[in-house]
Amino acid sequence: MNILLAEDEKQLSRALVTAMQATGYHVDPAYNGQEAVDLAGQRAYDVIILDIMMHKLNGIEALKQLRQTGNKTYVIMLTAMAEIDDKVAGLEAGADDYLTKPFS
Repeated sequence: MNILLAEDEKQLSRALVTAMQATGYHVDPAYNGQEAVDLAGQRAYDVIILDIMMHKLNGIEALKQLRQTGNKTYVIMLTAMAEIDDKVAGLEAGADDYLTKPFS
């Protein structure tokens, strides 16, 4: 399974990549929304995990760009933004699921 992980907190990104790779997944990290959009345009992924609060493009903007290009990859928003309005915004932008930080 190929996963694109867009998370700007490098320590958290490294931990998530290490954990997912240890279970056999191939993970490409991106550290901002624009990098995530660029990588998604270059390679097919089974799932994309997007943080919302990132530089260059936030996760919502990145997701909208992905969907506008016809990308139908399953997207999970992974964010500290836990209010109902935040979840609705993520899902309305095209996310398939929404996971809030902290998580276990």
